[in-house]
Amino acid sequence: MDLRLDEAEWRARAARHDQRVAAWTAPHLRRRSRSERHPVEDFLWEYYSYSPKALRAWHPGWGVVLTGDVAGFAAVRGFVVDGDHARVDPALAQRRADQVRWIRDLLAATQSRPARLGCFGLHEWAMVYRLDAGDLRHDQVPLRLGAAGTDAVVESHRISCSHYDAYRFFTPDAAPRNTLRPTLDDRMRNEQPGCLHAQMDVYKWAHKLAPFTPAELVADCFGLAREIRELDMRASPYDLSDWGYSPVAIESASGKAEYIEAQRDFGDRARALRQQLIAVCDRVLGLA
Repeated sequence: MDLRLDEAEWRARAARHDQRVAAWTAPHLRRRSRSERHPVEDFLWEYYSYSPKALRAWHPGWGVVLTGDVAGFAAVRGFVVDGDHARVDPALAQRRADQVRWIRDLLAATQSRPARLGCFGLHEWAMVYRLDAGDLRHDQVPLRLGAAGTDAVVESHRISCSHYDAYRFFTPDAAPRNTLRPTLDDRMRNEQPGCLHAQMDVYKWAHKLAPFTPAELVADCFGLAREIRELDMRASPYDLSDWGYSPVAIESASGKAEYIEAQRDFGDRARALRQQLIAVCDRVLGLA
């Protein structure tokens, strides 16, 4: 049975969501208007396809009927409006069933595996290994240990990146040093819940499932991904002290311990969100 929200309730939820998300979107939009770049904060907007406008848009999720003055939802993609009622189009579930099933299978496969910790964020180091300074992705940020020191860290560690979207950015000299050869086609076999990128990707799957996903859940996933990205860059070879970030020096024993502790905490939080997304998929597919 569908949940019904009257106008006072859904407008209050929409306002709370907008206020929460504006704290993330407004600084990015101000920087963009001035053609300024931020090496940490801009990543989620550039790497993932969800725009600030899309993140701010409120939607109740699958199986919820909104009542009252719902005329504005006629312009929302994926919604149908019938008089004073609005909801996600029931036909959308069938049209997108293959996509929803694939996302559910990936989330469940990732969830089923034990977390492999101890990669120490070396994917970011492998992305700059033996690169000339002018070829660095964040060329406005210096390397904390310099080029030679960065290369030495890569050469003195075992790299075991399981995430295709990280591995594909390894430099040609770094790629053969990885113990795995992840590809796009075998991600169903490789994704594991200890991986920082797999934890961030909970946000990707949340927004790809919209409008089936409640907007608040998408925002929860974005908030977690934002925190993970900060760790990702603090543990990277870049010196972000001028941007207000202290390093997690993964080349040291204390830095490794700090990284694993955060990695484990993020993994627990990502697991809870992943389970909520699986539940959304089950409802859309009629499995729950």
